[in-house]
Amino acid sequence: MILEQAVLYIKEGESEAFEQAFAKAQEIICAAKGYIKHDMLKCQEEENKYLLLVTWETIEDHEIGFRTSEAYQQWKKLLHHFYNPFPIVEHYISVL
Repeated sequence: MILEQAVLYIKEGESEAFEQAFAKAQEIICAAKGYIKHDMLKCQEEENKYLLLVTWETIEDHEIGFRTSEAYQQWKKLLHHFYNPFPIVEHYISVL
């Protein structure tokens, strides 16, 4: 399993709209091949900061399968205009 982590900085005043858009967008990612689970966390110290965590079966399921799919284009249309700056996405694997 792979854990995708992205820190999302949302444009000021757009947090509520972002959360509504994400409620729709999460249906897209849930249907992706290799998807296991996800969580979206809102930072308590910075109002417009979120942490997206997605667990995938493999990194290829995310990087190739999801990101090259038509579904990703829908995800992108719903969410990408909220980010400032664009998030850095990293992948982690357990060492335990």
